Amino acid sequence: MSVIVPAKVFLTKGVGIHKDKLASFELALRGAGIEKCNLVYVSSILPPNCKMIPKEEGLSYLKAGQITYCVMAKNETCEPNRLISAAIGVAIPKGNESYGYLSEHHAFGEIAPKAGEYAEDLAATMLATTLGIPFDTEQAWEEREQIYKASGHIFKTTHICQSDEGNKDGLWTTVLAAAVFVPE
Repeated sequence: MSVIVPAKVFLTKGVGIHKDKLASFELALRGAGIEKCNLVYVSSILPPNCKMIPKEEGLSYLKAGQITYCVMAKNETCEPNRLISAAIGVAIPKGNESYGYLSEHHAFGEIAPKAGEYAEDLAATMLATTLGIPFDTEQAWEEREQIYKASGHIFKTTHICQSDEGNKDGLWTTVLAAAVFVPE
């Protein structure tokens, strides 16, 4: 039995607008550059030694029709002017032997910076709990971020977010954000 453990990951996002819901999703995938892949959604573990690479580099590894693993956040609406967002948060531990976390957040009425920070906080909190880092969930993200990084266990946190308002004419609007794993 072969074990698949991705060595690289990249972040991407997209938005699509169309009269059909599925076509709107397809256009969002095109915006993200991952429309040619057969996407398989996985949960939230960032493998040990998995290197984050730029989107352009990651896209160059993908082939049409390939099975591609990703963590995806997606949101959609056909309500005119309704604010939607989709975000992926990333928390990478210090050292290369431990796993990290990816989180998905799908929101209505949240601007991109707020949704992105929420996703980043969620990933960092999941990682902090597995590492035994003490923190107060009532503290603001900025305060906890400093505690996490000062612990010496969390190396980096980041996020990617796509938001948009529902099309003014009631067409389907889809936003997505994804962490896409690249095969070895």
